[in-house]
Amino acid sequence: MPRGPLQMLPGRCGRNLLGTSPPPPNLVRRRPDPESRMSVQNSQDNFGNENEKEPDFTWEVKANDRAYHRQFKKKVFLCWNRRKYADNAIKTSKYNILTFLPLNLYEQFHRTANLYFLFVILLQTIPEIATLPWFALLLPLGCLLIIRGARDLMDDIARHRSDRMINGRSCEILLGKSFCKKRWRDIQVGDVICLQKDDFVPADLLLLASSEPSSLCYVETADIDGETNLKFRQAPIITHKELVNTNKMAAFDGIVVCEEPNSRMHTFVGTLEWKGEKHSLDSEKILLRGCKIRNTDICYGLVIYAGFDSKIMKNSGKIKLKRTKLDRLMNKLVIIIFLMLVVISFCMAVAYGFLVVDFQSKHSYLSAFYSKSSVANEAFLIFWGFMILLSIIVPMSLYITFEFIYLVNSCFINWDLEMYYPPRNMPANARSTSLNDQLGQIEYIFSDKTGTLTQNIMTFKKCCINGLTYGTDGSSEEGLKAVSLSWNKYADGNMVFYDSKLLTAIRNDEDEVVREFWRLLALCHTVMVEEKDGQLVYQAASPDEEALVTAARNFGYVFLSRTQDTITTNELGVERTYQLLAMMDFNSVRKRMSVLLRDPEGTIRLYTKGADTVIFERLRPGCPNELATEKALDTFAEETLRTLCLASKEVEEEVYQEWNKRHHEASVQLQNRAQAMDKVYEEMEKDLRLLGATAIEDKLQDGVPDTIHLLKKGNIKVWVLTGDKQETAVNIGFACRLLSDDMEILEEKEIYGMLEAYWESNNNLRDAQDSGPRFQRQQSKMALVVTGDFLDKLLLRTGEEQPQTTRKHSWLARLLRPRGVQSAREDPASRRERAFVDLASQCQAVICCRVTPKQKALIVQLVKKYQRVITLAIGDGANDVNMIKTADIGVGISGQEGMQAVQCSDYALAQFCYLQRLLLVHGRWSYLRISKFLRYFFYKTFASMMVQIWFAFYSGFSAQPLYEGWFLALYNIFYTAYPVLSMGLLEQDMSAKKCLEFPELYSVGQKDQLFNYWVFFVALAHGTATSLVNFYVALWAFDDIAGPGGICDYQSFAITVATSALLSVIAEIAMQIKFWTILSIVAVSSSVVLYCLMSFLTQNFTAFRVAPTIFRFPYANQNALTEPYILLVVLLTVVINTMPSLAVRLLCHITAGPEPGKSYQDTRVKVSTVELKGHFQRNSVRRRSSYAFSHKEGYADLIVRGASICGKTPRGPHPKQDTSLCPRTNIKVKESP
Repeated sequence: MPRGPLQMLPGRCGRNLLGTSPPPPNLVRRRPDPESRMSVQNSQDNFGNENEKEPDFTWEVKANDRAYHRQFKKKVFLCWNRRKYADNAIKTSKYNILTFLPLNLYEQFHRTANLYFLFVILLQTIPEIATLPWFALLLPLGCLLIIRGARDLMDDIARHRSDRMINGRSCEILLGKSFCKKRWRDIQVGDVICLQKDDFVPADLLLLASSEPSSLCYVETADIDGETNLKFRQAPIITHKELVNTNKMAAFDGIVVCEEPNSRMHTFVGTLEWKGEKHSLDSEKILLRGCKIRNTDICYGLVIYAGFDSKIMKNSGKIKLKRTKLDRLMNKLVIIIFLMLVVISFCMAVAYGFLVVDFQSKHSYLSAFYSKSSVANEAFLIFWGFMILLSIIVPMSLYITFEFIYLVNSCFINWDLEMYYPPRNMPANARSTSLNDQLGQIEYIFSDKTGTLTQNIMTFKKCCINGLTYGTDGSSEEGLKAVSLSWNKYADGNMVFYDSKLLTAIRNDEDEVVREFWRLLALCHTVMVEEKDGQLVYQAASPDEEALVTAARNFGYVFLSRTQDTITTNELGVERTYQLLAMMDFNSVRKRMSVLLRDPEGTIRLYTKGADTVIFERLRPGCPNELATEKALDTFAEETLRTLCLASKEVEEEVYQEWNKRHHEASVQLQNRAQAMDKVYEEMEKDLRLLGATAIEDKLQDGVPDTIHLLKKGNIKVWVLTGDKQETAVNIGFACRLLSDDMEILEEKEIYGMLEAYWESNNNLRDAQDSGPRFQRQQSKMALVVTGDFLDKLLLRTGEEQPQTTRKHSWLARLLRPRGVQSAREDPASRRERAFVDLASQCQAVICCRVTPKQKALIVQLVKKYQRVITLAIGDGANDVNMIKTADIGVGISGQEGMQAVQCSDYALAQFCYLQRLLLVHGRWSYLRISKFLRYFFYKTFASMMVQIWFAFYSGFSAQPLYEGWFLALYNIFYTAYPVLSMGLLEQDMSAKKCLEFPELYSVGQKDQLFNYWVFFVALAHGTATSLVNFYVALWAFDDIAGPGGICDYQSFAITVATSALLSVIAEIAMQIKFWTILSIVAVSSSVVLYCLMSFLTQNFTAFRVAPTIFRFPYANQNALTEPYILLVVLLTVVINTMPSLAVRLLCHITAGPEPGKSYQDTRVKVSTVELKGHFQRNSVRRRSSYAFSHKEGYADLIVRGASICGKTPRGPHPKQDTSLCPRTNIKVKESP
């Protein structure tokens, strides 16, 4: 019988699984600094350990055996089972042919207004209570559902196309005895697949072998953590040695036992059982889906997790239906209006009942007419008649106009030439047309770093050699002309440097310090080199190292090749070969790297480069030019350049021999090897001679500092969530003006202490009716910098269930609890989350480093949950998709990491700097337009339709309409739609330039000042007052007036009230428009024109003869509005309605403060078209160095062991090179029939 996965359970996480041997020394991760680990151990125990859950090792994968995996099923619901091992096809779309209609209707009827209209339409089908034709509301509702459904369908078709493109990518799968070309969707767990250079990894694979020495494989993980630098993976030794051809690949039947699919991107624990032996597996042997193969011709992998079980898909959130704050408010207002209509209709029905009883008591001779029905039945029918009659107070035209305004405002974003990026021919793209107003209410922005804030391009800008600084920015006169490097045949032609003094010093070759400086850059690194088309191509583990080695190459010190124990360079035309004696790798504690070399003259030299803080501590006493170099470093840091110090020394032969013995003893230790090696390195790296310092610019995207500065002045907090290393992210934070030197950067142990104090205070005040303790460190600016591991220990609650009492009362607590007030019934994990968010929200800047895509989404979700604010996430890679989906607004940058973020975003931009215009201009305008549109739409509706209630007091509460049926049908569609529509499309309170000059005015949307419950009730009161004036002025004018034209009739009265309401509404809206255009004038005037035209058409006598029950007001307008008396009554009504509004506006203008341009004169931000440089006061002796954290530890060990050196170098094999380390023979692939 086949062996089930549970029978292979190896043990618990954290042990050496199944008694296997440990991984090779180069793959053993170094432990953190003992002191830093002990300092926070107690806090971590308190915060991180109570919710940790060890993974289950029940995932069993058998190579080349698809039938084995098909037998395992997974219970989903009741009797419904599905395959445990998913296939590799993915699906990001929401609908298919069968589910589109029911699912889309289900989503649309989540809108309270749609349910309300459907309810009214059903009531209109009952003849006894129908006061309006049943199709009067059905057609608008049908149009609304069709428009929204078509929009959702188009969005989902785009997702289907993306899925087909990804699932249809080709790959090579081992079927039988040969590799066949198939599609990604055909891959299954247990398959062996072949990947070639520049291929994307289609699933999570165990690396079996590769064409590189020691079966190394270099990958780029830009879609996973945003880093474009190379990382290496290495196959298990057993598969590297055994699987050398296709036949052995086909015969491979190893079994992998590992943890169940999970979202932990950087961890993997498992074992490989093959030929009776078990071998340990870790994340260094796994190729994750989404990686890209680099510098490796061919590699082979075993599929472990496929499709939605892969780690990148586990980190991808579900597609969420995003709705704006105004949309949610509208649903609540519809409920309020519905309850108002129920109360009013009930009161009208009760009044009708009392009136009928009184009438029957006074006219008993008419009792025969009421014998067949009771008063209660009549009142019940009247109640529903009023419900239908008053339902037009919330017309469906509001939602149809809503959609049109959203669409046109989206087009304005698409058409904005200021957000067009010519180099890539890419304009801004509003992919979602229903979120524009929310762009004006953003309070938190969550941004990726690599590719979003930066271009991830490192440029050598300046250097300090022997106390002299070289390099200018080209702004001075002598720096206008770049130096010529044409004399150097190895120059790559891309470097631009503006200081000819440096080139002169190098070519003179008289200064030994200058020579040693550039020699160090050409020798002290882990860069690999290959030759393509006669050109040297450097492949570095980080862009920092590549920039330094390339700079040395351009200035004449060219790194040519390396072997396991030699490095060959060309120094100003002279080829030199150095013997590599030792390479001292760096880690986050050492913050430096060193190489020990024997030059061609036989002299032993140590070359060291690293962070300035560690280099200066190891200099010999009285080192010259130390102060000058410190000053240069301060200058570099002020310009936000990434600094690095260089030093060297000569080593005596006897000293080296003694040190080499201690080095060998430390390298063979079985316990505490890393600590022993660091101690030996420390012995050598002392009494150094300072050579100088380098300055590299991590190039930001254009306008990033300006944009962040403007956003911060607009009361928008910017958080950076990146998968990059902490020090690199902090350096970028300084460069883009997110961080400054006057900020106090909180470290993790400080955060633990503050959270513990918060926790203790919270426990003491748990029973108090208070919002809970708040952090009190407001006297200084604070910045928060945390890592993904910290968030894991602090926040993640895998599988934790909330207490029953919390779930039971959660909805009521959320309803009654004010914003920011915490519940005493919150579980400990929720209180811990709230404490962290509370602390982070009080910081001026937050940077989260080494976070997974799922952690990015978690942070966004926590801020939304506890701060109840509108959030925006912006990124450019697949690792940002989950964050973009979780935020209220998702913005995708079309960058170097592909289009995954753009395809899942609501808005697509080409550059981060366009975000300022998207929010401060288009966002603010959209919120202003939508808010004013809603306010005056409600006003005009109440002003005209509340008259039905006052008319009921004079019509016996019979639910008889006052207005003509066509006036009711066309009032919101033609007569008054265009003025408010022009307000919703064209309104501006200031120009785009002023919006950017005074970003402080953006806070209007954050505070919901333009439309809220108060504004709605003010509009209700204003509309009610207007309706009272319209009705009772006309009633007073028509009291006992009988003229020759018969102007006191019902139809003339209705026309007078309708005309007064229409003109009063148009006058009020015209007074509120601040930005007049030709279209605004046309829109306002067209309302009057259409009213006259449609009245003529619907009140024509010919139409009355054709359908007298539909066209029941023949020549009513012509008869009434030709009477001067009625015209004077209409004029009087309009004047009475507009005079209070004019008085209020005048009073507000008199009592208002200064103009926006004057009130913010001192804080005006000058918007420039060039990127600003930061000028910070460097009061700290701690400078920022980037190199020590530029790439991961382990490359030096690979070089020393020769594992990463091919037998063939660009200059041919070296005599001392191990020629056995050549690429293995390529395995042939045949096409699938």
